[in-house]
Amino acid sequence: MKNKIVINIEKCKGCGLCAQTCHEGAIGMVDGKAKLIREDYCDGLGNCLPVCTAGAISFLESHLSANPELKQWPLQIKLVPVNAPYFQKAQILIAADCAAYSYAAFHKNFMAGKITLIGCSKLDNVDYSVKLTDIFNQNSIESVTVVRMEVPCCGGIEHAVKTALKNSGKMIDPLIVTISIKGAIIKELIPSC
Repeated sequence: MKNKIVINIEKCKGCGLCAQTCHEGAIGMVDGKAKLIREDYCDGLGNCLPVCTAGAISFLESHLSANPELKQWPLQIKLVPVNAPYFQKAQILIAADCAAYSYAAFHKNFMAGKITLIGCSKLDNVDYSVKLTDIFNQNSIESVTVVRMEVPCCGGIEHAVKTALKNSGKMIDPLIVTISIKGAIIKELIPSC
């Protein structure tokens, strides 16, 4: 089932950033407010979510039956709204996007019971620590697990999580799991932030 965005007109400030960001042309401005004008054009990926500073855009809850361990959408750190209700009392998995393809039992062993966020600090060219700090500050997070690859570029995602936890003042020691390029767990570590 494809996700569907919902725009709360009362919250919309009329800035138009969501309409500009929507590459599919699904969102337009009507009477100074954002509106989903072509639902059939919406890809459900949520590029509009992170640009809405008013918090007027959300996803209609969808049932993701194909992947029972996937609890929410979107997954990309850049796209996830910082105040999403699924973050309350959440156990969070923050993973390098390569890890899910490298470790065969990723869904079962890591995603089960967790809210999953993915990203690549090398390819996304963004400082995840800023967004993660906001998520940690605005929500009651119970635990954080980081799954990264053994390659040096994955150090960026680990560093971002540690920095965000420190900046947010949360007293959570993240579990850091490192996966080899051959798909095996080579290290599990609970560092002190």
